[in-house]
Amino acid sequence: MKRDPADHTETMTLRRRGIYLLPNLFTTAALFAGFYSVVAAMDGNFQKAAIAIFVAMAMDGLDGRIARLTSTESDFGKEYDSMSDMVSFGLAPALVVYAWGVSKLAEYGWLWGRLGWLVAFFYAVCAALRLARYNAHIGVVGKRFFEGLPSPSAAAMVAAMVWLATSYEVTGLLAFAIGFSITALAAALMVSSLNYYSGKDFNLGGRIPFAYLLVIPAVFMLISIDPPLVLFLLALGYSLSGPVVTVVRRRRRRKDIQRRRAA
Repeated sequence: MKRDPADHTETMTLRRRGIYLLPNLFTTAALFAGFYSVVAAMDGNFQKAAIAIFVAMAMDGLDGRIARLTSTESDFGKEYDSMSDMVSFGLAPALVVYAWGVSKLAEYGWLWGRLGWLVAFFYAVCAALRLARYNAHIGVVGKRFFEGLPSPSAAAMVAAMVWLATSYEVTGLLAFAIGFSITALAAALMVSSLNYYSGKDFNLGGRIPFAYLLVIPAVFMLISIDPPLVLFLLALGYSLSGPVVTVVRRRRRRKDIQRRRAA
C-alpha cells in the first residue's frame, strides 16, 4: 500500500514544529539561575545572587556546545538563548548592582542615588544592544573574535565585583562609586567595537600536549583560594584584553598593507 505524500508532508510539518529538549533544558537552567539571582538580591543575599550568575554562565556555555555536538541546533534555540541571556546577563546584573548599591548611595544625597539608578539602567540597555547586534551579525563577522565584550563576561565582572565587596564588607561612598564605575565600564565595553577572543575555534576533540591538562586543575585550585577575588581578576583581565587584542590586530593589518604596497 502506497503512502499518501500529503501524510508525509503533514508528519514533517509536525516534526518541524517541535523543539529539541536537551539544549533548551540547559537554556532554561540558565534562565532560572538569572531569575534566582534577582530574587536573592531582593532578599539581600548578594553572594548567592552573584554565584547564580556564574551558574547561568556555565549553563549558557553548555547549551550551545551540546546543541552542536548532538546536531540539535535550531532557530528557536538561538532565539530562546538570546532571551535567556538578556535576563541572566542583562537584567540580573543590573538589578543585583542596583539592590547592592543604589539604596545605600541614596544616603549620600539624591544625586548619588539617581546616578546609581541610571548606571544600572545603562548596563541593561547596553546588554540589550549588544545581544541585538550579535544576533544581527551572525554569519557576517568571523567566529574567532567577538565585536564588543560578550554579555556573560560583562555580567561576570559585575557579579564578581558585588561578591568581592560583600565578602570583604567593603562599604562607603568611594566603594560604591568604584562599583558603579566598573558597571558603567562593563556596559560601555559591551557596545564597543573592540575585538575579544571568542575561543570558538578551540577544538575539544583535538590533541593537546599532556602538560596542558595541568592548566585546568590549576585554574580551579586558584579559584578555590579566594573565589570572588580570583573570578573578578579573571573577568577584569578578559575585559581589558579587548583593547590589547584590537591594537595588535590593527598593527598587523597596517604592516600587511605596507608590505603589499612595498611589493
